[in-house]
Amino acid sequence: MTITSKPQSYSWWSREQRPFTVAELVVDAAVHILGLVVAVAAGSILLTLTLLHTAPEAFPALLVYVSTLIVVLGVSLAYNLWPVSPIKRHLARLDQAAIFLFIAGSYTPFLAVIGGTPVGTVMMSLVWGASLVGVALKLIMPQRFGRLAIVLYLAIGWSGVLVFQSLAAVLPATTLWLLLAGGVTYSAGIIFHLWEKLRFQNALWHVCVVAGASLHLWAVIDCMIVARI
Repeated sequence: MTITSKPQSYSWWSREQRPFTVAELVVDAAVHILGLVVAVAAGSILLTLTLLHTAPEAFPALLVYVSTLIVVLGVSLAYNLWPVSPIKRHLARLDQAAIFLFIAGSYTPFLAVIGGTPVGTVMMSLVWGASLVGVALKLIMPQRFGRLAIVLYLAIGWSGVLVFQSLAAVLPATTLWLLLAGGVTYSAGIIFHLWEKLRFQNALWHVCVVAGASLHLWAVIDCMIVARI
């Protein structure tokens, strides 16, 4: 059973998707809500402990990270569950733009650790610069650069390999493995995002997003709290 007729929603490159069933929408909503609960709860603990105990100097970078995590999950929930309407098209713009912000936000705590070095400063500038360009493109020209957006997401997301040695010199090994696992999980999720004929395809894609975000959140906690106790 489906709850609407076509078009059900709009994909990242603004073409029609198949209509989702009630079961698919319910599961997708549950995945988003679970992700938001984890992000708010774990993010609050992370910010509190680092500010009061382990790494108060890292609080601004962590606040940026937690904020972008909550925003991307919240906007994605609103976009994917909103009924087809002009508002949904506007939410699609915000959804796509928020992903760019979240990628940059995810890098911020780790690049801040090497922020006093030239390579850290340059990398932080490149990641945020590229992400802000992506945000501008998605807000100004939402129907352009459709599937190219996925390439840009992946390119910015994996750009950390350029400073791997610098990060490996200061981050715990556990943190590095969690970062790698999160990156692989995000990338694997693209398969489900593009596999539109698969039932529960959208929910599976968001499972990968939430799982990848959780692994990276764990990496931040490992770096900023566990390794400093």
